Amino acid sequence: MFTGLIEDVGRVSRWRAGADGGELTFETALPGREFSLGDSIAVNGCCLTVVKKAGRRLTVDVSPETLQRTNLADVSEGDGVNLERPLKVGDRLGGHQVTGHVDAVGQIARIHQSGDFTYFRFRAPGAVGRLLVPKGSIAVNGISLTVNECTSRSFSVAIIPFTLAHTNLQSRGVGDRVNLEADIIGKYVLQFVKAYRMGAPGSK
Repeated sequence: MFTGLIEDVGRVSRWRAGADGGELTFETALPGREFSLGDSIAVNGCCLTVVKKAGRRLTVDVSPETLQRTNLADVSEGDGVNLERPLKVGDRLGGHQVTGHVDAVGQIARIHQSGDFTYFRFRAPGAVGRLLVPKGSIAVNGISLTVNECTSRSFSVAIIPFTLAHTNLQSRGVGDRVNLEADIIGKYVLQFVKAYRMGAPGSK
């Protein structure tokens, strides 16, 4: 479990990908001594497993399923990736509950500046769009953000200067793909409603 508060933007130093999955190595300012092999780490919002470590370099395996369902296939050596360690029991939950299981890949549709804030509009598949509500939460590339307004196919967020400076959104542009994870509470509510309708008298 994660919070969507990015701790570091790592730099990809090696990326090998193929039909059988991939192996991603990145350099990070996070303390390497705090990681053990087998630990989880969120990379652009994807929960992955540390399989190698050497100093400030960590390596994670990327399964074919993850390559297919996330934007990690777009990553190149030298790119920045958002990193977050898992939540510890007793830690403050400053963002929202993020599982690290990406629901879909969206796309940046528009970026504009207004005062100190940078506004992003993202295109989102309907499966994600139907789970969004104004002022609700969503994770974009692993970043916990608040939805300003939304439709069934898009949503907008306002990014404060600190978030822009400390995540890889600062290097993203219109047309770039981003990982999206809807709020898990919305997923449960939708599932309960669907189950109720299927079981309710007269619903069939």
